[in-house]
Amino acid sequence: MNSQTAANTARQASDELLQTAEKAVGSTRSYANEALDKAESKVRDLRGSVDPVVDMLASKAQHLARQSLDIAAEAKDRAQRSLSNAAGATSRYVADQPLRSVLIAAAVGAGVALLISSARHHRQQNRY
Repeated sequence: MNSQTAANTARQASDELLQTAEKAVGSTRSYANEALDKAESKVRDLRGSVDPVVDMLASKAQHLARQSLDIAAEAKDRAQRSLSNAAGATSRYVADQPLRSVLIAAAVGAGVALLISSARHHRQQNRY
């Protein structure tokens, strides 16, 4: 594994993680918007018979829900920036320290293999 391959692997992994985070935030936002639209529709239907205090509370609840969505979007943006910075730093490290990067990757791979092997062995012992 050369430094370019390691950098590409790190970049691809960070891109995939970022895409997954963006999809999760998008799904959450879509679900919340649908829920808000349904709630807003119900409020409109009941508006004729709703007490003004209840109407005010519903408006505040919608406002708070929209603020929550904005906060979630800001958190996604911060996470995206942080992940991009980490990916850049990783790529620079791999480019600057190719041999060390390969050794670290090999050690991590060996550690993961050891954990998997240990878990399988433990599971087989508990089976009998």
